[in-house]
Amino acid sequence: MKYDFREIEAKWQKRWEDEKAFEAVDFSEKPKFFSMVEFPYPSGAGMHVGHIKAYSGLEIVSRKRRMEGYNVLFPIGFDAFGLPTENTAVKTNTHPRLVTERNIEKFTNQLKRVGFSFDWSRVIDTTEEDYYKWTQWIFRKMFDNGLVFRDKALVNYCPSCKVVLSNEDSQGGKCDICHSDIVQKSKDVWYLRITEYADKLLQGLDTVDYLPNIKMQQENWIGKSTGAFVKFSLEGTDETLTVYTTRPDTLFGVTFMVMAPEHPIIDKYADKIGNMDAIEAYRQECAKKTEFERTQLVKDKTGVCIDGFKAVNPVNGKEIPVYISDYVMMGYGTGAIMAVPAHDQRDYDFAKKFGIDIIEVIKGGDIATEAYAGDGEMVNSDFLNGYTNKKDSIRRMIEELEKKGLGEGGVQFKMKDWAFNRQRYWGEPIPIVHCEKCGIVGVPYEELPLKLPPMEKFEPGQGGESPLARLDDFVNCTCPKCGSPAKRETDTMPQWAGSSWYFLRYIDPKNEAKFADFDKLKYWLPVDWYNGGMEHVTRHMIYSRFWHHFLYDIGEVPTKEPYAKRTAQGLILGPDGEKMSKSKGNVVDPNDVVDAYGADVLRVYVLFMGDYESATPWNDSSMKGCKRFLDRVAGLVDMAKGSGATPELESKFHKTVKKVTADIEAMKFNTGIAAMMALINDIYDHGSLTVDELKMFVGILCPYAPHLCEEIWETLGEKELLSLSKWPEYDEAKTVDATIEIAVQISGKLKGTVKIAADADKDTAIAAAKADEKIASLLEGKNIIKEIYVPGKIVNIVAK
Repeated sequence: MKYDFREIEAKWQKRWEDEKAFEAVDFSEKPKFFSMVEFPYPSGAGMHVGHIKAYSGLEIVSRKRRMEGYNVLFPIGFDAFGLPTENTAVKTNTHPRLVTERNIEKFTNQLKRVGFSFDWSRVIDTTEEDYYKWTQWIFRKMFDNGLVFRDKALVNYCPSCKVVLSNEDSQGGKCDICHSDIVQKSKDVWYLRITEYADKLLQGLDTVDYLPNIKMQQENWIGKSTGAFVKFSLEGTDETLTVYTTRPDTLFGVTFMVMAPEHPIIDKYADKIGNMDAIEAYRQECAKKTEFERTQLVKDKTGVCIDGFKAVNPVNGKEIPVYISDYVMMGYGTGAIMAVPAHDQRDYDFAKKFGIDIIEVIKGGDIATEAYAGDGEMVNSDFLNGYTNKKDSIRRMIEELEKKGLGEGGVQFKMKDWAFNRQRYWGEPIPIVHCEKCGIVGVPYEELPLKLPPMEKFEPGQGGESPLARLDDFVNCTCPKCGSPAKRETDTMPQWAGSSWYFLRYIDPKNEAKFADFDKLKYWLPVDWYNGGMEHVTRHMIYSRFWHHFLYDIGEVPTKEPYAKRTAQGLILGPDGEKMSKSKGNVVDPNDVVDAYGADVLRVYVLFMGDYESATPWNDSSMKGCKRFLDRVAGLVDMAKGSGATPELESKFHKTVKKVTADIEAMKFNTGIAAMMALINDIYDHGSLTVDELKMFVGILCPYAPHLCEEIWETLGEKELLSLSKWPEYDEAKTVDATIEIAVQISGKLKGTVKIAADADKDTAIAAAKADEKIASLLEGKNIIKEIYVPGKIVNIVAK
């Protein structure tokens, strides 16, 4: 069969679109399957082949599910608010709306050229007013339920982007957008109380099917720890400093305390402190450092001892010095820690530098050289002396603290509340009004969406204020509660806002009265299978699970968890083995591949190139091998004749169908494709196959190479779409070989092989071995002493 990919790919893409082949049907009687990929951020550069791999995994699964009789919802949309688009708009003097529309059009064309079976009737765009109306609505619900608050805090600030970043967006002390160094700055910040849902987010992980690594990363990100809150009084004051520790059993080893340089107690008692000048100078140095720099374990230990008060160890009454140091942050825990230098290396290094006592309370190490962090017998610890089990020691200490009112057991989380504002233009306006009389007031629900006003000059202010602050018509408003003059909030939401609930809007994207009809939510939720990058499992996924848990608690969604299953794909590296980037010049454009080889070759190659979950470098020669494979598939049309099964190929066909079926579910796409390649070799070696066998073959290949397979299907006389036909079935009995090859030994030495029936008994197997011409000649004139048969494996004839 002639295989002109340019002609047939356009032909079948048009037919799929004309027949609405991949549109999901609400409330269908078929079993539902909701599969979802992470929707793209539509950048001006367009997609690269990594996007194609990311979407191809569930593309294969979704096409298979349709052929298995499921009502499949496989949607796509665009996460289009955020800094990259705004930065492009500023550089090119183009409004972000125009940049967004142009980029979405480019992405859409690329996706359609590759033949993805998305339901294009449900496309969403987070920047559209009918979408972000509901993003604001959910925010308002959180505000009404006490999950939104505003606080002044030291924040991660990017001087280049002029924007406040969450810890998640500034890992490593670098801006996630422009990769510039961030600095600490005091600003008013909006927060979402995600910490209120920490336990629920952890518990929910027990009910879902996520990759083990994804679960582990979320657990580590939330960072639940069990320990105790301990009260240290400050000598000469009425103050008590509460610290949290996971090792209250080591309290007798506490020889100093460390406070965050910004701790308010310092300012409260500034008149008692004799070295405030040194403290202020140290504070100024800390302000120049990012949180990442301040909390690094491997760095010089710096600090200032407070000259004005000491703390009292609650278990032995000893006075201990109090220091300030940059590695203690106000935003973590209580802003103060107890230090046990004998059993914590950072505390040990600090104590050595400042000449502080080091008291061993756990036997087992040599504290003259380093801290001992292992287990052992408790010593120098009064009522804990002799304890050897850490859990028992901790429990006993907590009992003592609670009995004397010196502390209590508790838990703490590493995860912090979510900084939820940006001082930029291209984002969802925060629906809040500031009134001098009423305070902070939510924009009434009936006035949503609070629309993003048009602006010609949308660069951020030099002080980091939002460009919206320059629009008097937007800022000045009336308080919804009392009618007095008021001012609108001018910050916008972070880019993560729109992606925190987008899966819900896919279910009912055109609903003007609700974010989605509840009955439709009941039909479609949860998302049955979600695939995406590992880089999003601790930000986007935790944020969206948080929003969903909240919506469940207020009765707006019917499931506790949004995603039943989550998998991930590995990166496609450049041909040089490095991560693709424009600066390295190693980016592969899918358009170039489609132009040269066709969409089906691209689709097959990105899944054949290696294990789906692993990073794999691009290789042009391997891609050309996939082109040869599909050319050979097209050639099968000219070899097919008759019906039924070819005896020599029947078992191989059923084995291949079984393997491809299982490998799709296990996301072992490369081995499934390899099995089809092997079958092609067998067919060509035999020289023919039946029409029925060819239909079976293109059926299992269709999810991978749908354009070519649809064309072959039609050439064989079929009228309906192959993509909606029945998935090929295999007969388990026929996956077992009718004949097998076994080894033949003479006196324990291999002399040859023979083919026998798979169910042959001992006598038949031995007779077949003796009948072999080579074996017979070797046995001639010899006396057979013993005959052994290991079923399905070997015949051994002992002869002299």
